[in-house]
Amino acid sequence: MIDRTLQPEIKRPGRLTVQAPERITLPNGIVLNVLNAGDNEVVRIDILMAGGRWHQSQPLQALFTNRMLREGTRRYTAAQIAERLDYYGAWLDLSSVSEYAFVTLYSLNKYLPQTLDVLESLVKEPLFPDDELATVVENNVQQFKVNMQKVDFLAHRGLMETLYGAGHPSGRMVVEADYRRITSDVLREFYNRHYHAGNCSIYVAGKVTDECLRRLETRFGTDHFGASTRQTEPVHFEPTPSDGRRVFIERPEAMQSAVRIGMLTIPCHHPEYQKLRVLVTVLGGYFGSRLMSNIREEKGYTYGISAGLVSCPDSSALFISSETANEYVEPLIGEVFYEMDRLCHEPVGDEELSMVKNYMLGELCRNYESAFSLSDAWIYLQTSRLPATYFEEVQEAISQVTAAELLYLAQKYLCKENLKEVVSGKKMS
Repeated sequence: MIDRTLQPEIKRPGRLTVQAPERITLPNGIVLNVLNAGDNEVVRIDILMAGGRWHQSQPLQALFTNRMLREGTRRYTAAQIAERLDYYGAWLDLSSVSEYAFVTLYSLNKYLPQTLDVLESLVKEPLFPDDELATVVENNVQQFKVNMQKVDFLAHRGLMETLYGAGHPSGRMVVEADYRRITSDVLREFYNRHYHAGNCSIYVAGKVTDECLRRLETRFGTDHFGASTRQTEPVHFEPTPSDGRRVFIERPEAMQSAVRIGMLTIPCHHPEYQKLRVLVTVLGGYFGSRLMSNIREEKGYTYGISAGLVSCPDSSALFISSETANEYVEPLIGEVFYEMDRLCHEPVGDEELSMVKNYMLGELCRNYESAFSLSDAWIYLQTSRLPATYFEEVQEAISQVTAAELLYLAQKYLCKENLKEVVSGKKMS
């Protein structure tokens, strides 16, 4: 019998083994990554195209090319696509990031023939019809106008532009006129350049049957598709941070201010990156972090504050994000600097470090527990150009990092002089 009056012993997660995909090269050269896991009769299919916003010739070209795939093809209208996917209980997700575009389908196995027919049509024969494009653009313009009234949106834009500069894809901020320059011809040009078999890879995860693999090969793996055969080459952009330390974006009617603090730091390929993630987690990466304990729990300046690392292909950025009452902006920023100074001068205690390690290792286990999350993990490795040993390296870094190493990393990377501060809200006299 279990004695419910006694707390169970806390155990650190053991060595985590992440299931690797089976890689199959289809007759037309596309690599199919298979993650056969799970008992439910459902699969997720991710089609990756090497072509994101870093490869576009004008703002929003990559985003709208991807978004418009579902708005009409040679075989289906937009309404028919939506109705057919809904009827068969399928879900379609379209997204575009720095160097890749994704077409993701969730489908029940028993209806895969019908849903794959729609997916094939989306990928191979979109029309980019003018009427649907005008509606999509107008909806996005209206959402953009709404977002431009939000202090958190403005502060994020301001920090990205401050860190990367307007000449960098991550720092070039969209304006309303960019939406008006999107045409069907602009989208077709990008589609013809990047959406083809030579630029494609596929992931399938879930209860993957031989019949599923056969159908995928028939739809996508037999012949070349697309107008081009040229693979998209990686491109490099150099960040050009602005000289100023503080940027203020005024919203006179704002009830509270958004605060974003950040700086460029080492990329995810750097040997010290994973241990730096542990340091950033101590600072503001979980609910019991230094920033939350001080600024939320003790001072009451905010409902929430967080710190994290966000990777780009060639760099990473440390972000600290919060919203607070207008009168607490300066005290909040002061406490952020105070906590950074503490990490630079005082070693992290054994109990706190053990808690952070257990938290991060537990998150690893949760992140890789399902077939779909496994697919996300391996897609991340491909799109970030990370080695297959990444998962072992992450576990090793978290498990072995010491307080002395964190102190060294804080002194090396948490340099307040490099931080940019962006505040959007009401100006206080």
